[in-house]
Formats: sequence, C-alpha cells, structure tokens
Amino acid sequence: MIKVDDLPIPNEAKQILLQEGISKLYPPQEKAIRAGALEYQNIVLSSPTASGKTLIAILASLRHFLDKKGKILYLTPLRALATEKFEDFKKFEKMGLKIALSIGDYDSSDPWLANYNVIITTNEKADSLLRHKAEWLSDISLIIIDEIHLIGSNKRGPTLEMLIANLKRFLERKAQIIALSATIKNIKEISEWLNAKPLVSSWRPVKLTEGVYYDGEIFFEDGRTRKINNLADPVTDLTFDGLVDNGQVLIFTSTRRNAVALAKKLSFNLGKILARKKIINKKSTTKVAKNILSTEDNQITQKLSEIVVNGVAFHHAGLSYNIRKIIEDNFKNNVIKIIVATPTLAAGVNLPSRRVIISDYRRYNVELGYYEKIPVMEYKQMAGRAGRPKYDKYGESILIAKTYDELDLLMEEYIKAEPERIYSKLSSEPVLRSHILAIISNGFANTIEGIFNILDSTLYAIQFNVSSLTLSVKSILYFLNNSGMLHLNDKIIPSPLGKRVTELYIDPLTASHILEGLEKNKHEILGYLHMISSTPDMPKLYLRKKEKEKYEEILEEIQQSLLFEPPIDPYDYEYFLAEVKTALLIFDWIEEKPENYIIEKYDVGPGDIYNITRNAEWLLYSSYELAKIKGFVKHLKHLHILRERVKYGVKTELLELARIKMIGRVRARILFNHGYRTIQDLAKADIKDLAKIPTIGKRIARYLKDIVEKGNYTEILEDFSIDEKTEKEERYETLDTYLDL
Repeated sequence: MIKVDDLPIPNEAKQILLQEGISKLYPPQEKAIRAGALEYQNIVLSSPTASGKTLIAILASLRHFLDKKGKILYLTPLRALATEKFEDFKKFEKMGLKIALSIGDYDSSDPWLANYNVIITTNEKADSLLRHKAEWLSDISLIIIDEIHLIGSNKRGPTLEMLIANLKRFLERKAQIIALSATIKNIKEISEWLNAKPLVSSWRPVKLTEGVYYDGEIFFEDGRTRKINNLADPVTDLTFDGLVDNGQVLIFTSTRRNAVALAKKLSFNLGKILARKKIINKKSTTKVAKNILSTEDNQITQKLSEIVVNGVAFHHAGLSYNIRKIIEDNFKNNVIKIIVATPTLAAGVNLPSRRVIISDYRRYNVELGYYEKIPVMEYKQMAGRAGRPKYDKYGESILIAKTYDELDLLMEEYIKAEPERIYSKLSSEPVLRSHILAIISNGFANTIEGIFNILDSTLYAIQFNVSSLTLSVKSILYFLNNSGMLHLNDKIIPSPLGKRVTELYIDPLTASHILEGLEKNKHEILGYLHMISSTPDMPKLYLRKKEKEKYEEILEEIQQSLLFEPPIDPYDYEYFLAEVKTALLIFDWIEEKPENYIIEKYDVGPGDIYNITRNAEWLLYSSYELAKIKGFVKHLKHLHILRERVKYGVKTELLELARIKMIGRVRARILFNHGYRTIQDLAKADIKDLAKIPTIGKRIARYLKDIVEKGNYTEILEDFSIDEKTEKEERYETLDTYLDL
C-alpha cells in the first residue's frame, strides 16, 4: 500500500491531499505509480468511474512541474469536463503551479498559454492550437488524454486520433502519455498504438451491483433478488426505494421529452411523500427553485422550478450552462434527490448517485427510421455513475424488463456483456477531408507518401491497412485542388485559402459552400443565414412531419432572398427545409424575439439557442474571413454587422449598447426605448433617472455611470472574438465582480 507520505512530491502537495481526505492511494492509483506514471512512462489505464484516475494525472503533472520537464497538456472531450478538471487542479496553485483553461476561440494560437504549466482544453481546441502552430506546444512533456475510449466515436473520435498522431510526430515521441478511461476492451491495441503499458483495474471505492427489474422484483447479477413495494409504476417504485437512508437516484432516458415528462411524473407521484418523510428539505428545494428562475426565467425553467421544489430535476443539453450547473451543484450537495437525464450526462461531469436507473435501452435512429439498442459501452458508462464514494457502501444500476424473455436478454446482453472494442473511425471521407488539408497546411506533409507516413501513426494503422484509404485520400486531394485550397504538382502546396480554412477550423466543404454562396453577390440577411445553416458545420433543427407544409409556404415567400435553389431529390428537399427552419431561428434571434417565443416556436431549449447562434457567429466570422481572402469586398460590411447582431441577438440599432459588458439584448432594448441610444447618452444621463428604468436599478446604474464617465470605452466594449463563456455568464460575472468591490 502506498501512502501519500511516501510519494515523491513536496510536503505542501501532501498537505493539500491530506486536507482533501486522501491519505493513501487506491489500488488503480498504486498500480499506475508502480508502472512508472511518476517516472515518465506511458500508460493506458482502464478503471471504473470514481476510482481516482484524475489523481494519477495530477501526481504525474506535479512530477513534471517539479522536475521542470515542460508543460502539461490535459485533453478532455467536453467543455464541462475541462472545467471540472480545472477546478481539481486549481487546488495546487498555492505551490506555484499555473493552470489555464482554454476552451474558446478556434482562430488563435493563444500565446498567453506560454505562461502556464498546465493547459486544460478540449480535443478540438488542442487540434486548433496545433493548426495555428502555437510555439509553446513544443514545450509539452506530458499529454493526459481523458476518456480515451471516445476515440471510437463517429463524430469526435477522428479528431482525437489525428491530434494524438500529429502530437506524437510533432513532439518526436518525447512527451509522456497517460490515457484514461473507465472502459477499454481492447486496451492492448490502444496501448500498442501509444507505446504504453496497459493497466486494467476493476476496483471501485463503492461496490457496483447491476440488476434487472421485472414484475416487482430486482434480479441482481450475483443471483440475489429483492422485492420492491408497488406504489405506481416501475420507475417510480425503483426511485422511491433508492431514496431510503439518504440515497439519491439518477435516471437515464432516451430523449429530452421523455426526461421532462418522467421528471414531472416523479415529482407528482413522490413530491408529497418525500416532504412528509423528510427525505427532502422543502426550504432548501424552494431556494433552488427561486435561484433557477432568478438566473433564467423562461417556460422551460418554469417547468423545472415547479418540480425542483419536490427534489426532482431534469437535465439535458437544451438547458443553458448556468441552469445545468445549478442542478449539478445541488445534486452534489444532496438537496436535489432525483435527476432524470439524457445519456449526455453519463459522458460529462462526475455526478454519482446511489442508484442508477436506465429506463430506456433503445434509442430511435432518425436516419434509419427505427429503434435500436444502445451499445454496451454506453450502458456501462451510465451504470458506472452508481455509488457515491463519500456516502454509500454500495451502488446499484438497474435496467427495466417488461417480459421474462427481456429479463434474460438484458442480463446477457448488457449486465454480463463486455463493452465493445474501440475501433478507429478515420475511414470516413468527410472526416478525413479536414484533417488532410490541415496536414498539408501545417507543413507536416507535401506528398501523398508524406500523408500516409502520418496516417501510419494512427490507431487506424494498427487495426487496418492504411493503403485501404488510398482512394479516399486521392479523392479528397482532387476536391481540395478543384476548390483552390491546394495545388497538386510534384509537391502538394497549400494555397492561402487552404491555410486560412485550416486556421478557421471549418470543414473544407463548408468553406467551398460559403464561397459558392458569396459568388452570387447578394446581400440579403436570410440569404447569409441560410448559407451558413446549410453547411456541414451547422447543427440543423429537426423538421417534424407536421411542419413540412408550413416551411414549404415560408420557402415560397423567402426563396428570392436565398443564395441556393431547393434541390429536386425529396430527401434533400426535406433537409433543405430543415436548413431554412434553422436560419429562421437565427433570424428571430437577431430580430429580438423573446427567448420564450423562440423556445415555443422551434421546440428548443436555451442551450440549443446558444449552440446554434454560437455556431452561426463562428460561421459568419469565417464567411467574413473567406470573403476577405477572395476579395469579395462588398460582402464585408454586411457580414461584419450580421455577425455582431448574432453575437448579441439584437437589431443593428442596439449594437453600441449591446457591446457594453453585462448589458445584453434585453437591457439594451429597454435603455434604447427610454432614449439612451449611445454611450454618449449614458454619459449625459442622471444616475437617478437610470436607476428608475426597469431591470437597471441603483447598482447597475452606478456601475454604468462609473465606467462610462471615465471615458475608457474600449474597456467596456466586448472584444470582437469568440469567448468560451456565454454572454449571460460573462454579464453576471462582470457585474458580480463590480458589486463585490
């Protein structure tokens, strides 16, 4: 057994760990240390959720810092996870360790990161930094890859795979690699690729028992059974049973609608009994409900606040970051007892509960038009959330069967099954397109042979024959050549356009589509918005069957404003209508339609509005940059103003006010309607008059007058770049900082 006192780290670091209640290492941590994690050895560790993988990363980072080896790059798949790891590392700042979180602007080399020891970022941001040739990248001595199993993901896996392959070549294999995951079946294959030692541990701080509920009884994997009281329905019964003795329950369901509906049902079924038995503290839950509404008041948060009073919440990507954070924090501190979530939560922040219930093991595949079973890997990720290390002696994961045959199926195909092997998804031509252009633009290769030398460094090369990619690579090169992004001669030479597309971090097909639209020399707002909405980089709103006729009528009205004609193919035509719907949401946003109006009209959440408008802002910025490089001067002013309007969600007349930090679209409109239309108007205003305006008040009026009267307008204007935080978060933080002073 390795104790904290035995570790080769300073006493100050030991004291921090002891204050956190860590006096000895868990078995997986000990295994990693003995395998050389603190001696610069590459390792791949597969061990369950909450088994202490982050501490291994921290200890290895401290060793590199103390030995002055170089910088530490911590890679995560999600922004929320990056933020969580940032908080874990911040505890060691008192030792002089400088920690940075970089998850924003994709068109920057972030030179400021040169001043930090630990850089925590997402896979995509790190890939962007490599494309921008950030000079400090050459100083990296340790790469930590969190959730390495996501390399098998269709959407994000290839980016991580190419990032690792390029970093290995760029750093000449000198950096130590530590890869972490809860589930890797083919760990030897992954380890061979990373030239690392494979380490597997099944140890958990809290024992996990998996089972299937059927007909009033839970059948556990170890042969035990347990009767459950019949209150209402299987999920309600299992949930109430899981709350006994201060328990908490996390329920996974397949869709947002199901998550909301089930949360409401549980709130109705259990609310009174939870309060009567004092399982929830009504004062505390009411306080959370008020906090939700004071942070964000719309029809979704109103529904949420109603059920949170009963200790129940729903959680999905349609909620804003601020609201998700309130739910997560209050679940962690045991005020909220039940969360009904979509599977995205399983891959996100660390949020354990005593019991996990998987209410749906099937998911509807929109493209194929039928329900399919979720992968075993996904089930294991959800099940791994069961068991709270500081509170529980056990954790339970429960699937629900409707028939005896289904009970057998779930036991064999999920509980007793191994997770799927992780396979490279690099063979897809759309996936390869962006990465091949980046390889050439970065100067990593200038021949087909050079491209394949890099592909030889991928997981794909371990699992398959890279020569099978020859036709795809040649097809991509011809497309990039015909699009003017590179020149095919004896050597492959990137054009200025190709280099800029790589830096902008957009799909080359997106760039080609935008340029095709800009060549038509029309300056209609809806034309621009549809142009970016029809690119591969823009998430599309789902077109429901009942909506087809509605959007066909709208299309007839606006078609003259669009830059592209509707396609003839029926499938492509419906997809075109979905693009129109997406463009119209953005249009309503910049026309200052209320958030509730947009939520109801498009059946979206605040999180969706943020994601769509954020993507739109980036694509408009990219359109502006592409127009510059191609000399489409007449588009520049229109694109610049439209991008700002999307950023702030306002009409053009409000831009000057909306640029002031912490004002935002709603307060800007109120100020404008009260006659304060410019910064000069605010400078001349009487503070008492400002304070009387709704949503302003004395404190904000004082803040506005203070910064405006100083005349330092550049300090109060938003910079013209993509931040990593939402506008609302930034407004609140700016105001809170000022008022605290």
